[in-house]
Amino acid sequence: MYTIGQMADMFQIPISTLRYYDKEGLFPGLERSGGIRRFSEKEAEALRVIECLKKSGLEIREIKTFMEWCAEGSSTYEKRRELFVQQEKAVIEEMRRLEKTLAMIRYKQWYYEQALKDGTEDRVRQMEPEEMPEKIRAFYELAFEDMEPERRRA
Repeated sequence: MYTIGQMADMFQIPISTLRYYDKEGLFPGLERSGGIRRFSEKEAEALRVIECLKKSGLEIREIKTFMEWCAEGSSTYEKRRELFVQQEKAVIEEMRRLEKTLAMIRYKQWYYEQALKDGTEDRVRQMEPEEMPEKIRAFYELAFEDMEPERRRA
């Protein structure tokens, strides 16, 4: 059994968050001893899932629905599986956006390294993608893939 402080430390979340989750009914079987919450491995596993679903973009009310499905038993397996299928899609899309963001950051690092070497942005600003090092060109193309070529020079 764990205290609320131990759980907060284990998951690196504020105690207030655990209290909020409890208030929202996300730990339906949570034991109390003298008014003190006692977390078991069951709540620890629930918290792992809650944190995963939060990071995947679900709101607390949606997570609560998922937890209710879990309590309903095997009749909700399909709903639960579908939720994770949808969240996988959402996470893959977010990863794609982050890859584009990282590509832009890497391209701009190179861009400003060149500007620092030259003392001006003129040369690098006029550079065509074919003139860039292969790795940098790949970052550039990913970062700007949705833009028209004439609008890429920023």
